[in-house]
Amino acid sequence: MAFLRQDRVIVTCAVTGNLTRPEQTPYLPITPEQIALSALEAAEAGAAIVHIHVRDPETGAPSMSIDLYRDVIHRIRTHRPDLIINLTTGPGGRFVPSEDDPKIAAPGTTLMSPERRVEHVERLKPEICTLDLNTMVSGGEIVINTPRNIRIMAERIRAAGVLPEVELFDSGDCHLARDLIRDQTLTGPRLFSLVLGVKYGFEASPEAMLYARSLLPEGAIWTGFGIGRNEFPMLAQSWLLGGHVRVGMEDNIYLSKGVLAERNAQLVERAVDMLHDLGASPATTKEARAILSL
Repeated sequence: MAFLRQDRVIVTCAVTGNLTRPEQTPYLPITPEQIALSALEAAEAGAAIVHIHVRDPETGAPSMSIDLYRDVIHRIRTHRPDLIINLTTGPGGRFVPSEDDPKIAAPGTTLMSPERRVEHVERLKPEICTLDLNTMVSGGEIVINTPRNIRIMAERIRAAGVLPEVELFDSGDCHLARDLIRDQTLTGPRLFSLVLGVKYGFEASPEAMLYARSLLPEGAIWTGFGIGRNEFPMLAQSWLLGGHVRVGMEDNIYLSKGVLAERNAQLVERAVDMLHDLGASPATTKEARAILSL
């Protein structure tokens, strides 16, 4: 099976994420100012897309505050209006069953309506937002994304004029994506991310990425990325199979074994160096917009 490798590769930087904890690294961006600054530094290093979560500035805990999202976007667009912003819609899908009665939610549950999960996207209108298709074990908890809720979110994302980045964690997600295309829930440019290395999902291996790639629809634009120590090996693998790449503190906090990245830009710089070594170049924001038909 032959793959068309990209000469111009879109580099996405996932700046802070939802699960990386401040106690894991003192360098994790927390406040809107820190998140925006880190995104702008990543762009200067070669990222064309920044993937944004927000956090409570006081506690560092994940947040879905529209005001925090608005603050981050304003800071980024003031300095780099060309930078492509990708907002998460992932938070709001986690369920923790009570030990006494598993059908009752325990503390840590974040389940919310699909409408609430895309409200910030509808109001702030980034270029891209994520659309997770995974229902899976995550630690000792469950992430739930039912087909009904996915369809509601997809329709509202489309109505807002935002491009969904469909995130796929296992083979069943890929088959669900094809059904969503078949019934025209997903229309227009087909942008996908293959997430490898999350326990109980796709393993981070060349074989798994090759298999996942084979399940994508014809003409898909896609990124493959690995979690933790798999970040850079999967970066190379994604390019070899014709994909784009993603790095950032959401996925991995280490620059090398035992060495914490102090800035997201360092992770982007290493990604760019690897692409150059492979014979490719990072896409500019203008080139990325053309690739994605934005």
